[in-house]
Amino acid sequence: MAVSSCYAMRAFSSFECRSDPDFSGQEIPTSGPRFSGKLKSGPTHLSFGLSSMILRFPPDFVRQLSNKARRNCSNIGVAQVVAASWSNKQPPQSAAAVATDSAAAVEAALGSGYCKNNDENIIDSNKNNNKDNSSVVVVQPEEVNPLSFLSSDGSLAIHAGERLGRGIVTDAITTPVVNTSAYFFNKTSDLIDFKEKRRASFEYGRYGNPTTVVAEEKISALEGAESTLLMASGMCASTALLLALVPAGGHLVTTTDCYRKTRIFIETILPKMGIKATVIDPADMEGLEAALEENNVSLFFTESPTNPFLRCVDIELVSKLCHSKGALVCIDGTFATPLNQKALALGADIVLHSATKFIGGHNDVLAGCISGSQELISTVRNLHHILGGALNPNAAYLILRGMKTLHLRVQQQNSTALRMAEILEAHPKVKHVYYPGLKSHPEHHIAVRQMTGFGGVVSFEVDGDLHTTAKFVDNLKIPYIAPSFGGCESIVDQPAIMSYWDLSQAERAKYGIFDNLVRFSFGVEDFEDLKTDVLQALEAI
Repeated sequence: MAVSSCYAMRAFSSFECRSDPDFSGQEIPTSGPRFSGKLKSGPTHLSFGLSSMILRFPPDFVRQLSNKARRNCSNIGVAQVVAASWSNKQPPQSAAAVATDSAAAVEAALGSGYCKNNDENIIDSNKNNNKDNSSVVVVQPEEVNPLSFLSSDGSLAIHAGERLGRGIVTDAITTPVVNTSAYFFNKTSDLIDFKEKRRASFEYGRYGNPTTVVAEEKISALEGAESTLLMASGMCASTALLLALVPAGGHLVTTTDCYRKTRIFIETILPKMGIKATVIDPADMEGLEAALEENNVSLFFTESPTNPFLRCVDIELVSKLCHSKGALVCIDGTFATPLNQKALALGADIVLHSATKFIGGHNDVLAGCISGSQELISTVRNLHHILGGALNPNAAYLILRGMKTLHLRVQQQNSTALRMAEILEAHPKVKHVYYPGLKSHPEHHIAVRQMTGFGGVVSFEVDGDLHTTAKFVDNLKIPYIAPSFGGCESIVDQPAIMSYWDLSQAERAKYGIFDNLVRFSFGVEDFEDLKTDVLQALEAI
């Protein structure tokens, strides 16, 4: 979404503020100081005549929409709000005068260079501005990428979707949380225009939210995707995607090492719809070719790196193989993050993340997202709107907040994890270390080619049994014993206990989950503190 602030301001004229309502029982004055929101030339100062004011947005407004937003939602009649225009209770003024005043005011406040060519389209409410405001004219200037001057993912993680193209009209640096379950229409003709796609609007909270849209645009910018869909959790994203893209009676290919709940869904739920799965080793390209030859495969679905052994799939190669047979490729890049790996650029059709992990980054929010082409994401979006699992706008705000420091956190976690992996590999009380940054890792050559960093999670096997390993974990002082990973706080767990305790030891071994396996998610604590803590815990066993 790339509509500039100047065009958003040009869409409306002045607005009014009124004082806070007095709940003490005193009569509220019907007249008094009023504030006009017109920007003046020079520094922009909004002087309030009263100590507490509330901005009142009159109900008659026309919402604007970017080309990308309209494409995102055209198939369901749901769109993003990217600007507002209100006209009721305005002093008599011609449409031309309103446009001239607004344009001149914003140009003076923001500088003419900031406002040029940053929009994708404008719904011009100044034309045919009659009382019922029923006629909307869409102007579509040439599209210009407002992010083109940013050269780093770090800058994109901060500004994409917000200052550069945020659809919510506000002077606030942070994106507001829009807590609403539904959106209203002024009159039936507006609703009919919306249903017939002549008017852009939201409709119902399950179909979209302005705060969530901003987070989706930010993730799209990092992934280089046309569209992103945020959902209530990573599993919600995985299940909705599989249900939407694999037809009943269809076939998919996945890998041996993966998140257990994803495996359970593929093995127990999808077969009820006649969907079969071929499971291969992440490095078994011959097995993939055979599966593609023998079956009408719709989707290759895997993680890279995988959970918990951090195996890496050659994304470019599997994409070529799958595309040659008409199969889609989805990569769960949760462990990699959008900073360490660009799955779409490597050829994948969709990249999935549990945004609960590194993207959110603070162990305080559940979310999942998928990114890819407009066509594919819209297909999943349609089913998602039926199934539910909508992301709460407060959670979307936490995702936005977390992404502002994503590049700083990932840099620190990459560095700490690699250094600790090297230390653990050399330690006599550690049998084996699984980390793609180590030369001993079976797919290290792939990771070096397709990743710019190797992530903040290290898995390793302690030289001992279940109880010895538990003693090591219990002697750690910094990390929390908990599920999940990717947050500022370090987290450690024994998969045999945390995720596979309901299975027998022999059943766990089938998945390579042995009692001495440890998964360590390094946070952003000081490296020397973490090093000291891990070494003292190893010495205690």
